[in-house]
Amino acid sequence: MNVYLTGVCWVIGAAVLAAVIGYLVRRFGWDEGRRDNNDAAGQVFTIVGGLHAVLVAFVLISLFDGVTDARDDSYTEADSLVAATWAAQALPGDTGEQVRTLAVAYSNTVAQQEWPRLADGGSLPATGWAQLDQMRRAVAAASASDDWETDRKNEASDRLWQVYESRQTRLTGAEAQGVGSVMWFALILGSVIFVLLPNLFGGTRMAAHLVIVSTLAATIALLLYAIFQLQNPFAGGSSVHPDAFVYAVARLG
Repeated sequence: MNVYLTGVCWVIGAAVLAAVIGYLVRRFGWDEGRRDNNDAAGQVFTIVGGLHAVLVAFVLISLFDGVTDARDDSYTEADSLVAATWAAQALPGDTGEQVRTLAVAYSNTVAQQEWPRLADGGSLPATGWAQLDQMRRAVAAASASDDWETDRKNEASDRLWQVYESRQTRLTGAEAQGVGSVMWFALILGSVIFVLLPNLFGGTRMAAHLVIVSTLAATIALLLYAIFQLQNPFAGGSSVHPDAFVYAVARLG
């Protein structure tokens, strides 16, 4: 199902459920002294709402930063791979062509084999690490007869190290992403309490009360849905795509 359609279903479902609960509470619940509870209920609602807003904001910002970092790291990894290949072109023998072939193969491995596994949480093949190590050994084995070739060899080695660091960051980030069960428990239970609290207030008409609780529930459901979609930066509605490595293949020829 489309991510936007699913989100609309989440929002409408939460709004309808909250409206039904609000109607039942107003229709069959204990109404005596409800108006007198407004001050006390308002203070509790403010505290609970403030704490819940801080928790939701913290989780959302952390996950959004994770998606942004994953996108930036993918371009850093691909750009460093291209730079290492270009630097290796100045080395003698067939080192440059060997590194270029391995770099293209590495980019295709990341885009076609690793990215689907990052999205579904499956185990990654060892092909990428092997190709990266072969590039490292090819550069290390190349001879440098002058300062220019020595400089290019060092540049290729440094860039390959950046590829390694970015790759390790990408894989570690994929494993560490997501919201833990304890955090989901706090988010869901806090949302339920936050949405149910307005039922303690008195003085509003039935229609106005139902609009208030349904709007509040819809907003909370929208935020929880955003958190759900942002859990994995390589899957969901805001997933990072392997465009950086597709562009790298095009640049390497």
